Parts: sequence; structure tokens; C-alpha cells
Amino acid sequence: MNGVFAKRRARLLAMKALRDSYAAGEKTFTCPRCGGDSDRRRVAQALYVCPRCGHHLSLGAYYRLGTILDPGSFRELNAKLSAADPLKFPGYREKLDAARRKTGLQEAVVTAAGAIDGRKCVVGVMDSRFLMGSMSAAVGEKITLAIEYAAKNRLPLILFSASGGARMQEGILSLMQMAKTSAAIARFSEKGLLFISVLTDPTTGGVTASFASLGDVILAEPGALIGFAGPRVIQQTIGETLPEGFQRAEYQDEHGFVDAVVPRSELRETLSRLLRLHERGGRQ
Repeated sequence: MNGVFAKRRARLLAMKALRDSYAAGEKTFTCPRCGGDSDRRRVAQALYVCPRCGHHLSLGAYYRLGTILDPGSFRELNAKLSAADPLKFPGYREKLDAARRKTGLQEAVVTAAGAIDGRKCVVGVMDSRFLMGSMSAAVGEKITLAIEYAAKNRLPLILFSASGGARMQEGILSLMQMAKTSAAIARFSEKGLLFISVLTDPTTGGVTASFASLGDVILAEPGALIGFAGPRVIQQTIGETLPEGFQRAEYQDEHGFVDAVVPRSELRETLSRLLRLHERGGRQ
């Protein structure tokens, strides 16, 4: 197993260990980045950010929405929409069933109407626990419907990306979601409405190559892996050693791909401020 995937697997195992430790009543969490031990309650209070090194663990979609939206404002959109098996891909139905049991989700994205500090908006959150947040036809449809709902109601749109890219079990139908979501964003933009894209770890493949990169404002969480192909593939293709930190949020910020790297503790306030500035600009 190469180094990139070994590190990713280690992070996923560490997140699973943290969730399992809650169930078992364990008091200590070991960070997958720095190896330091912290009280699990302190990690939870820090919104699943390591108190020692600042490493941002992945969040479930519903939990993420709970940290962003005003209490009582959440209204889920298209909750029952879920993946089919259009290509009759061997073992795909079993994988979908296992992912649903594991996460309690119908698909790798949750979309909702809500409010942030009283300002109405539409928010979509991808969940990497569901088949690595891969983009199926159903994921593309849910995101497109959320965009269209925001456009119809003239509401700002916020999309949190966390994905390994297109879902291979759906072949070309998955790849078509890149064009579909991008076209929906183009129509949304023509109405002069605000789209904020938030890139979390990891944001890769066809999601990066479509709607995730089309925000009027693009934010990223610290340390997030952001790119299309993986570093190993790029290095083999161009035959050169990549710079340190290549494809991480900070590198993308320095090179203009994202507008700001925002710690999780400041994200809600940052989004509220952007919505407030947009509202004052009179574009709604």
C-alpha cells in the first residue's frame, strides 16, 4: 500500500476508533496526526479538532449541519432520495446497504434549508463515511435539486465537499454528475445569487472538478486534501517531485485556489459574516 493511501486509511481507522471509544466509555483519544492523547470529551467540545495539533477530523453530515445551522431551523430536502444500481454492478447493493446501516444515511450527501444567525440559506454536506463521499447519480441529483431550490427561493447556497470523487460502480452515470451540477451552478449564478463552497478533507476527483471549484467564495478547513488526481499519480505523470504540502488547503490558499483557510471553530461566524455582507450588497 503506498504512503498516501496508508495515511488515509490510518486517519479513517483513527476516526472509527474515536467513535468506538465513545460507545465503550473510553476517556482517551489518540490523534492520528500527532499521536498525542487527549480527553475524548475535550475533543468533542473542540468540534472534533485535536487540542494538541489542530488536526481536523472528519464530521458526519448531520453533525456538521448541527454546528452550522441555527437550532430549530433545519428542514431536510429530498431525504428519501438514494442510489439505485443502474449497471447491476457486482456487490454494489450490498455495499450500499452496509453504508446505510453504518451511517444512518440514505446517500453520501444531506441537503437542507435552514438559517445561520437568522439568515435563510440552503446547505448541502457530503459525508465521507458513506462510500468515501463518492458522487453517484443520486448524490448529483440531490445537490442539483438543492441548487434549484435555492435559486427558486433566491437563497444563498453553501456546499460542504468531502469526497473521493465519482462512484465507480455507476460508471459514466456518475461522471455525468459533474456536468449536471456545474450547469445547475451556472444557472444559479446567472440569478446573481451567492454560492459558498467549503472544501473539507478530502475533496478530490470529479467533485473538485465540478461544483466544488465554482464557488463565488471558496473556503477550506485546515489541512484538507484538495485536488483532482492523487499526489502519487501526478508525480508519476510529470516525473517530478512535488512540493511539500502539495494539495493541502494551506498550499491551495497560497496559490489562489481557495480564498481562505478557516478553522472549524470560526467557520459558522465566517459564513454568517459572508451572508451578512451579501445581504447588504443588495443582490438578493
